Amino acid sequence: MVSKNFTNNFITEIIDNDIKSNLSKKIITRFPPEPNGYLHIGHAKSIYINFSIAEKYGGQCNLRFDDTNPLKENIEYVNSIIEDIKWLGFKWHKEPLYASDYFDQMFDFAIDLIKKGLAYVDDQTSEEIKNNRGTLNSPGKDSPYRNRSINENIDLFQKMKNGDFKDGEKVLRAKINMASPNINLRDPIIYRILHAKHHRTGNKWCIYPMYDWAHGIEDSMENISHSICTLEFEDHRPLYDWFLEKINIFHPRQIEFARLNLNFTVMSKRKLKILVDNKIVDGWDDPRMPTISGLRRRGYSPESIKNFINQTGVVKRNGVTDISLLEHSLREHLNQISLRVMAVLNPLKVVITNFPKDKTEHLDAKNNPENKEDGTRLVPFSREIYIEKTDFLEDAPKKFFRLSLDKEVRLLHAYYITCNKIIKNDQGEIIELHCEYDPKSKGGWTEDGRKVKGTIHWVSISHAINAQINLYNRLFNNENPLDDKSDFLNNYNPKSLKTVKNAKLEPSLKSAKLNSYYQFVRTGYFSLDKKSSNDQLHFNQSVSLRDSWSKKNKS
Repeated sequence: MVSKNFTNNFITEIIDNDIKSNLSKKIITRFPPEPNGYLHIGHAKSIYINFSIAEKYGGQCNLRFDDTNPLKENIEYVNSIIEDIKWLGFKWHKEPLYASDYFDQMFDFAIDLIKKGLAYVDDQTSEEIKNNRGTLNSPGKDSPYRNRSINENIDLFQKMKNGDFKDGEKVLRAKINMASPNINLRDPIIYRILHAKHHRTGNKWCIYPMYDWAHGIEDSMENISHSICTLEFEDHRPLYDWFLEKINIFHPRQIEFARLNLNFTVMSKRKLKILVDNKIVDGWDDPRMPTISGLRRRGYSPESIKNFINQTGVVKRNGVTDISLLEHSLREHLNQISLRVMAVLNPLKVVITNFPKDKTEHLDAKNNPENKEDGTRLVPFSREIYIEKTDFLEDAPKKFFRLSLDKEVRLLHAYYITCNKIIKNDQGEIIELHCEYDPKSKGGWTEDGRKVKGTIHWVSISHAINAQINLYNRLFNNENPLDDKSDFLNNYNPKSLKTVKNAKLEPSLKSAKLNSYYQFVRTGYFSLDKKSSNDQLHFNQSVSLRDSWSKKNKS
């Protein structure tokens, strides 16, 4: 389903004009990922735009896998992409499509191009082709094989298809203009030889089309009305147009928009794969990764991602978006939907000396103050509880509004307590507090009307459940990890993950479920990790409570 916040932009203006001019009757878009890695937040923007536009105009959006490179592609990536799109809440038209569906037609079109004298087989090495391509300031050099006869080119191309040559021995190139100011038009490669098994076609093919050749034909075969691409394809558009014009098939309109770039991360599947392959992260879905599966595992909601993308806008100029805006979008949504629970990450024992030893009192607690329909739950309260170590100071400054010796603080959902004794170990570390509670202060109300400035959370010791908590920081220390041209890994943050092994949680979290959202009060937003078991719960920090984006934009 399209986000309700989806707004008009320069792409919708173009489509509106095309409809008015009767150039487009049915709006058909596509999302065409290459299955050579997991999708990231940048792909989410393309997904959002293509599917939203199709729905806006009552059209359709195709999911198409550009599977033209068997060396880098596999079914794992196909399945992950399908899962990610479904999780975001989008539905494609009918069944997924594949570039490999059109391999036979692509070959026939290549033969047609040769017959028109517009393509030739080149024997040059890849290095020779690169060296003869020229630069932005100098024209390229014609291949010595450029003027082969049509019959010779057809014969050689057929032999390429039959497997008569080794990898890299020959390529098929378009014959355009080696002096073109657009380097993409300097006789680009159409087909290369790859003796590799394809995840769908097996060993049927040993030649594979290049992307520039394939994706225009795919768009045409699917009657795509508007081929919406990221801005790096703008210089490739003349080639897209040239191919479609020369083979004389339906010609979609290509429109480019600025890709999504985030600071403190990398947005390249190739570089993300390096992180995975070198086990720097815990797979493609590591919660520190900008992949959609990583964001899902960390506790992002589909709505927060779509709202974020909408806030960034659809523009024509590249830029870098502050990652704090993504986190802000997540906080806004999780604040509305998250259940409030109590969790103590660094526990300190508190004994309430005037509370009966064998008594357990169940206190009423709101599940979500933002949504009354979420109701309430009962939280057990007993003589011995845990609080956060940071919520107590022996020698507290004047503006410390939490617990300290001989001072009163409110326990959330419970009572006022006053600390009157500190117990330390042989090393002088505080290991236990003795406090008294006011039985007439339940829920933060007293007969004398006194108020306390501090409220802290807690967990009953006898009812607490243990859990591992994963706390996350930026994956890279540098705002632009690619600043270090030698190796982006030099900017990796080794402190991007902190694990708390023995956190204490209220018992309601025994029933925590995957893809559910929780606010650990006064701490942050968390979600259950896939590695959890009945014996050991694992929670990932989605985002802290502190909103740097809001503060930045208020100042």
